[in-house]
Amino acid sequence: MPEAVELGEQPLRPDQTVAVACGRAAVRFSEFAERKMAESRRHVETLAGAERPTYGVSTGFGALAVRHIPPESRTQLQRSFVRSHAAGAGDAVEPEVVRALMVLRLRTLATGHTGVQPATAHALADLLNAGITPVVHEYGSLGCSGDLAPLAAVALALTGEGEVFDATGTRMPAVEALRVAGLEPVTLAEKEGLALTNGTDGMLGMLLLAAADLHRLLDIADLTAAMSVEALLGTDRAFAEDLQALRPHPGQAVSAARMRTALAESPIVASHRGPDCTRVQDAYSLRCAPQVHGAARDTLDHVELVAERELAAAIDNPVVLADGRVESNGNFHGAPVAYALDFLAIPVADVASIAERRTDRMLDVARSHGLPAFLAADPGVDSGHMIAQYTQAAVVSELKRLAAPASVDSIPSSAMQEDHVSMGWSAARKLRRGVEGLTTVLAVELLTAARALDLRAPLLPAPVTGAVRDLLRTRVEGPGPDRHLAPEIAAAEDLIRTGAVLDAAAAVTEHSPNGGTR
Repeated sequence: MPEAVELGEQPLRPDQTVAVACGRAAVRFSEFAERKMAESRRHVETLAGAERPTYGVSTGFGALAVRHIPPESRTQLQRSFVRSHAAGAGDAVEPEVVRALMVLRLRTLATGHTGVQPATAHALADLLNAGITPVVHEYGSLGCSGDLAPLAAVALALTGEGEVFDATGTRMPAVEALRVAGLEPVTLAEKEGLALTNGTDGMLGMLLLAAADLHRLLDIADLTAAMSVEALLGTDRAFAEDLQALRPHPGQAVSAARMRTALAESPIVASHRGPDCTRVQDAYSLRCAPQVHGAARDTLDHVELVAERELAAAIDNPVVLADGRVESNGNFHGAPVAYALDFLAIPVADVASIAERRTDRMLDVARSHGLPAFLAADPGVDSGHMIAQYTQAAVVSELKRLAAPASVDSIPSSAMQEDHVSMGWSAARKLRRGVEGLTTVLAVELLTAARALDLRAPLLPAPVTGAVRDLLRTRVEGPGPDRHLAPEIAAAEDLIRTGAVLDAAAAVTEHSPNGGTR
């Protein structure tokens, strides 16, 4: 178990967010956070007692902000706010998304710019540390003012209402889960409904989770591409360092280096390297893999820069400034994150698309350079991987649709007070589906390339690609008559998700004289 993540003066790191989201780390507040939260709460309480109304402290919300709320009604105001805003619908989103949302909201509370009571912040941290995950529904956020409905579902659970999943994953009423965990429901005071719900935490959390997954998947894509190059009797010459240096995109250099390492010392590649080889150049899906994968890496770098800035932000409306002013602002608008999410969906679709093209080449006798049709044991009687490629094609087609931007689809709400919204939550949801789809596409390429490498025997694959093929063979049998393919695709997906594929490759490169590539 990693050490508890401290919330305070320093921004959260992406890896810390992921560690908490995936249930491996707890959270705690620093002394800085304790002091800042107490100071900002005092400012809010001063304004709460003033005759002049302050938005979010002594008024209604959104289009109802014109109404001044008397002190005796403000507890009810907070309760009503949270209940009415917890208006989501659809399936419950994944627990790691909700936990990411929770720790990112705590990060903003810890800055001392929200005016929340320290006790309320501690109660939310206790909920997270107890492994209690509020039920947050798929639909309800327009990404402005932040992820309102999802965050309100969390706030509702904090007050003992709504539903949660306990630490075992059992769905139950929040009040029961709190009781079992020894926690008390919270009574929200002035400003706290807004403080708990005004943020880009859901969309940012999903961006960080997707980025962590994509670092792994882009490494996998380099490996499966190298296996396909080898299986199709392609050349590694196009990936040479001096050729790649002519176009100095950093991501391209990384992918090309990884593919060179994966193909190093390959007897298959060596078998057709020489004057007797009549092929001039490989198809784009082989030769241009570093350019496509590298562009995806560079896009991911840009997206992580946006995430880094957002992790350093304190997002609420209104915010409490150091001098005690409470000011309205528009920092909750999710456009910066929404654009990044939409941008990242494009290379996810394209990396999947080029992988599907490589797979298709291995199955086509007109382009596979001697492999049997569809890699079938007895073509005609057996169909081999014919329909596995159909599955790839169906997923790739879906990923292309998911690459259409959500952030341009603003729709007005709140009686035209919120007349332009980011749709960042929607962009994040489709990116998560895109990441899952890319995993499936790469799993099919892995299965197909491994089978093709087996069929090149007695020629052997490179040490790296051979190690990956051997790992797969611990879960999936080699070439033979047709078998039920769906479980084999699922097994390949599992090896990708768990990191086992990358571990198998790393075990070879770490003991290689040339070392690794990152």
